[in-house]
Amino acid sequence: MTTGFLLLVLGFVILIKGADWLVNGSVSLAKHYKISELAIGLTIVAFGTSAPELVVNIISSLKGLNDVTMGNIVGSNLFNLMLILGLSGIIFPLVVQVKTIWNEIPFSLLAAFVLLILGNFTFNHTNQLSINRLDGFILLLFFTMFMLYIFVNLRKKEETLDVDYKMIKPMWSVFLILIGLASLVIGSQLVVDNAVKIAQFFGASEKLIGITIVSAGTSLPELVTSVVAATRKKSDIAIGNIIGSNIFNIFLILGVSSIISPIHYNISFNLDILILIVSTILLFVFMFSGKKYKLDRWESALLLIGYIGYIYYLLR
Repeated sequence: MTTGFLLLVLGFVILIKGADWLVNGSVSLAKHYKISELAIGLTIVAFGTSAPELVVNIISSLKGLNDVTMGNIVGSNLFNLMLILGLSGIIFPLVVQVKTIWNEIPFSLLAAFVLLILGNFTFNHTNQLSINRLDGFILLLFFTMFMLYIFVNLRKKEETLDVDYKMIKPMWSVFLILIGLASLVIGSQLVVDNAVKIAQFFGASEKLIGITIVSAGTSLPELVTSVVAATRKKSDIAIGNIIGSNIFNIFLILGVSSIISPIHYNISFNLDILILIVSTILLFVFMFSGKKYKLDRWESALLLIGYIGYIYYLLR
């Protein structure tokens, strides 16, 4: 079983490095063709940090590992919102733009509600709860609406985003993109296969492994991005990365996964999604408590303590 753990860690390392290569190559190529840095940050970088979840879920869907697929998405969103945002806010209190409070946080909350509704009120021909292909297209429709919202806001206001990536030659950029994509596939294969083996060895459920180990591993790009942004006092990047990633995870990644292969919905995920909903509402409320439009250290600590309590509940 030691080999399984080592291969799981190796899979995560390859995943994270692959995402890094994909983002670096994509950003450099986009800059070469004069694409704005804000557009790069809201699309390529945001997608790059969510790429591990996407590839892991595609492989899990193809293998019929429904609980790993769903657990990875719900677990990643909880990890992002409670642990990463909690740590980031403790490092440096996060000032949040009014636009984010009234538009993007509610959109993230909408994503969680849509997932809860589709999971509990959609049936297939066997009368089992599932996220089927029609649901997948509905999720992608919401994702399209979100991307249109970003596009409209880009046109309304010219902004710049400090995306610190070195320019490299276009051919080398393409090579990095290809090697990054290949690494994501290889790393995801290692993560999924060995996570399932470990779950079986210890008698743990696929859901538990998906919602803890797999989701934490695939959320490492978001963790690094937000913590580094917090240390540099880049509040917009720290919180925008998390909210944007949570929207991407449900509307894009789960949408694509369910179109590839319908996902049987385990009703036990209702509690986890409700915790996600409550945490998102709590984040919204925090914007108006204490210092307005700011996630203070004590509020961030509450999110972090909540996540620790949630993990304790799962493992007890």
